[in-house]
Amino acid sequence: MTSSKPRLSTVTLFHVRPRKRPRAGGVVPLGFTAVAEALRNGADPEMPCQVVGRRLAEVGVGLDEVLEGLESTYRLVGAGEPAFAAIRAVACGWADSSLEYMHGLSCEDPLTGLASTAHLRTRLAELYRGAECGDVSVSRTHALVVVELAEPAVTDPRRDGIDRALRFVDVVDAVHSVYPCGETVARLGARRAATLVERDDAIGERVELLRRLLADWGVDPSWHRVWIEGLPDVNECVARLLDDLAR
Repeated sequence: MTSSKPRLSTVTLFHVRPRKRPRAGGVVPLGFTAVAEALRNGADPEMPCQVVGRRLAEVGVGLDEVLEGLESTYRLVGAGEPAFAAIRAVACGWADSSLEYMHGLSCEDPLTGLASTAHLRTRLAELYRGAECGDVSVSRTHALVVVELAEPAVTDPRRDGIDRALRFVDVVDAVHSVYPCGETVARLGARRAATLVERDDAIGERVELLRRLLADWGVDPSWHRVWIEGLPDVNECVARLLDDLAR
């Protein structure tokens, strides 16, 4: 699995070199044009600062360079030293993006216990490689059992993420009860989880048992549906399948 963001090491993300003296001159540091325009127009620079922090983190710029660019921009437009609010905004933007990247590297969500999509793709790639050696088809030996959590009719936006995570915890517990042999259970997008299972004579019965178990554990039947998703014949089509399921 190749991340959509550049592959940054933890050293790149969190290493902070000694600060240099800000550049003097007439060129706005790369990425800080919106901040400079806000300062020149007397507008609040916090939002542009946060956006700049995120974007520079995404391309691997260290926090020290980001802060140096902010200070240079302030001096260039004659605004003196950066305000605390601007420093906080650019640092928060940088940190949020960096933490998202680090979370994407994790194999498992610590709150729900669900594996990442990247981990599921790795497991599937291993299966397809093994199938090539054994001259078998993964589409005949394995499948995905997908659980989709629908949105409740009325929801409090402040609790939406927490409530969904708690429902996913119930899903994981139910899946592990039905599939107790260490099957990979991964989160796909905001509302779906997929379990990589072997195809056998009992696959339909297990899916029905999972439906009943979720209902017995209080997961409203109108809030979820469960189905068997077939796998493609070749590994090259797996990424598209998972992307479609994650929408």
